[in-house]
Amino acid sequence: MITRRIQGLYSLHFTIQALLVVLTYWAYASLVIDFYTVRWFGHYVLYCSLIILGLVVHDFRSDHDYHLGVLHHGSPEACHRLALGKVLFATFFISVYLLATRDTVISRLFLFSFLPLMYVVLFVSDWWLPKSIARRIFKGVYRQRTLLVGSLFRAAGFTAWLQHKEVLGIDCIGVVTDEKETEELLQRYKSDLHRKLRHGNTLPILGGTQDLERVIREQDITHVILLEYPIFSEQITQIVYVCDKLGVRLLMVDNLEEKLLHPITYFEDDGIRFFCMRDEPLQSPANRLIKRAIDVIISLPVVLFVLPVAAAVIWLFQRIYSSGPVLYWQSRAGLENVEFKVLKFRTMHIDNPDIALQATARDKRIFPGGRFFRKHSLDELPQFWNVLRGEMSVVGPRPHLIEHNERFAKVMNSYYIRAFVKPGITGMAQIKGYRGETTKDEDLMHRIQWDLYYIENWSLELELRIIFKTSQVVLFPHETAF
Repeated sequence: MITRRIQGLYSLHFTIQALLVVLTYWAYASLVIDFYTVRWFGHYVLYCSLIILGLVVHDFRSDHDYHLGVLHHGSPEACHRLALGKVLFATFFISVYLLATRDTVISRLFLFSFLPLMYVVLFVSDWWLPKSIARRIFKGVYRQRTLLVGSLFRAAGFTAWLQHKEVLGIDCIGVVTDEKETEELLQRYKSDLHRKLRHGNTLPILGGTQDLERVIREQDITHVILLEYPIFSEQITQIVYVCDKLGVRLLMVDNLEEKLLHPITYFEDDGIRFFCMRDEPLQSPANRLIKRAIDVIISLPVVLFVLPVAAAVIWLFQRIYSSGPVLYWQSRAGLENVEFKVLKFRTMHIDNPDIALQATARDKRIFPGGRFFRKHSLDELPQFWNVLRGEMSVVGPRPHLIEHNERFAKVMNSYYIRAFVKPGITGMAQIKGYRGETTKDEDLMHRIQWDLYYIENWSLELELRIIFKTSQVVLFPHETAF
């Protein structure tokens, strides 16, 4: 019901605003232009259509709910940004057409002097029109006398939402709750409401859920909002029964995220509705293909041209400071925790008794030249061979030793979620400075949180941004690098 009201109000606002722009266009044209021929008139019709096209395209790319919220409760700055965006879209279509056709009939002075006037019309209508429309259409029987059902704590936290929806005809009458009304609880509830409600009144407590039918009848309630899923299935069944029986709209707040302590994602497949704990853009084959193309484009030149030169330089340092093999293989956990061998340049002495021991800033196992290579991540260059083989990606969570995985998983329960994607040479955690030795559990948790952010929010833009930022970090390493 609320979504339909929002969408309908936005559509009315857009339609009236577009009509105001058209009327302003032709009123201004009649003042400054003399129409001598039909041909001239047709040109001005065309440019008016281009302006409306700009408004329509801006409308399609906009989030209606967000912009309607801004228009109802936003500042002049917010309305300025909206109006300016619409003018810029209209200007774009006009300019493209002018450049493409080199039209010599239309008056450039008229067109580009109209745009500031159009901005004024849009700004004023964005600021004033939605509230004015809402006051006229959501009145009388279209106002919803609303009852909240749930805890007093959740009711107090719901007042900001109620304020925002008053313009849509949502009038909150009171609260029905099964909580024990202790003096301390009531005082806290009233204090929270006084702080949040502009009119300074509290919402009265009208009874318990067993009184729901009586309260609905006595208060002429037309809309019930259930603030959380009831613990007992019998309770929700009774609430639905009463609302249906009395012809009252029922809205339920989805508080699954609070109960699960984790964001959730909803989707539907073959008529069955699901929710899952996270969105995964890289489950799309198209996105994986794009990511793989980036991996090959970057790793192939590195393997062919950069890696041989780097190997020669590091081999020379090793001959001076620490003789032994240039490269070494190490077991790491990859995609879906499948073990694979990662390739690295050796930066430690070969007499290393404990390879699972994390390197530290003053680690004596690292030979002098190796410290420089590690700081600038040059020891990771051979991993581009792993990328080319498809075992790793340029961007992704860093692969850790198997022994470290087991230890880190005890620090953060969601650690193994990192294995949903291929491990990477660089990632969100690395460009944020969380690299090197993890001496504190807090640092490890930050690292994992950024890895999970990458998995849940992958995009081509994010991928390229991480790669670009990594190139800066290689040249100017974080203090945590060694």
